[in-house]
Amino acid sequence: MPVGERRDTDVGHEDQRPPAAVLFDALGPDYEKAFAHAPAHLAALEWLLERLPPAARTLDVGSGTGRPTAAALVGAGHSVLGVDVSPVMTELAARQVPGAEFRRADIRELPLDAESFDGVCVFFSLLQMTRAEQSALIGRLSRALKPGGHLVLATVPADVENVEVSFMGHRALATSFPEDDLTALLRTTGLTVLAHRSTTFTPAHPGAGPEPHVFLYCRRDVHPHSDAHV
Repeated sequence: MPVGERRDTDVGHEDQRPPAAVLFDALGPDYEKAFAHAPAHLAALEWLLERLPPAARTLDVGSGTGRPTAAALVGAGHSVLGVDVSPVMTELAARQVPGAEFRRADIRELPLDAESFDGVCVFFSLLQMTRAEQSALIGRLSRALKPGGHLVLATVPADVENVEVSFMGHRALATSFPEDDLTALLRTTGLTVLAHRSTTFTPAHPGAGPEPHVFLYCRRDVHPHSDAHV
């Protein structure tokens, strides 16, 4: 979701739904066509699958159409709870990946039991949250992981707050962190960043340009840092 020029199509500022719901309701299956085959995304999924125990319980934050993330996890024999604020995406996902559970909900408000998941996926689902909301959510996701569990997070790294961007023909507001700041934030929540991958990806969509992406591969510490908070 790089910074771009304004477009004539908009997601409707007067709509009472959360901005992410408005945007992704409008995108629907086009989002999957544009992003589902991103090599770095598939590599991050493979990394997680190699580390999950058998029949793991996993959480997919911003589950979209269910593919590729939930589909890959279910295909490997794991249970999946997919959470997305978009009803269009949730309905698509339920049809495409019937072996997973999908819930239309705002992850910022959804209760998460402590130490209840073996793995958590957060692929590009933070960008329409404020920095305070992103920080709070990452802390909650860390606590929802079992000690030794793994989390993979992907975003567009940038030092931006509430910046208007052009994304697949729609205007949206985006907020993010520089990669170093995001890595430091993850560490304060009891996560160890085991590896990272920075890449550039051009979505398969007319007029789309290259986007910088970062993928962070994390493990919840068995003994969380004493400064862990959020």
